[in-house]
Amino acid sequence: MKLPVTAADPNLRQALSQSAAALGLPLSDTQATALLAYMALIQKWNKVYNLTAVRDAPAMLTHHLLDSLAVIRPLQSQLQTLRSDAVDAAKPVRLLDVGSGAGLPGVVIAIMCPEIQVDCVDTVAKKASFIQQVALSLKLLNLRGVHARVENLTDTYQVVSSRAFASLVDFTSWSVNALAEQGVWMAMKGKHPADELAALPPTVAVFHVEQLEVPGLGAERCLVWMRPTVSV
Repeated sequence: MKLPVTAADPNLRQALSQSAAALGLPLSDTQATALLAYMALIQKWNKVYNLTAVRDAPAMLTHHLLDSLAVIRPLQSQLQTLRSDAVDAAKPVRLLDVGSGAGLPGVVIAIMCPEIQVDCVDTVAKKASFIQQVALSLKLLNLRGVHARVENLTDTYQVVSSRAFASLVDFTSWSVNALAEQGVWMAMKGKHPADELAALPPTVAVFHVEQLEVPGLGAERCLVWMRPTVSV
């Protein structure tokens, strides 16, 4: 796969590999190439699709790729629990990334976890189209862009994720019907969202909040794990 000059920069590739290793994620050559190619696609289509305000390659590496890579190990840990509790543990895990925009973290999850079927939903058609373009360009058979409101989806998913999408109350209330039985919500946040946690209704149970350390970011990040307290 031929990369644009910025994404093919060996220093950028080295920074990606070293930072991923610091997150406990040693990258294969295939994964590193796919992640950098994805970043190059964001750069290429940014003017057309208005995907991100972050345009500098090193900043994109830190704020987008590494920020999303930081959730991979926690996600894999939760999936082990989900599989152990599932009636049909062999059934493929489906993940919905809500308000996905440029595909963060959905595309990164699809690259790093090919066993997960990832749908990235966005109300903006051109952003869903971009995800489809990424899936085609990177030959990611487990990735799909969906143009819809999450409230209108009829499919269900074991994991429903979001990154800077909405408040926890809105995120969970809008996406509850997309959550499969025994499914969980995974919300990426900045600093610990104490006010948002306090505002959650009794129908939502927070079972884990974990701090994330993103190499080179210098900002607080955390991951909020939730599940319904009643069947949905």
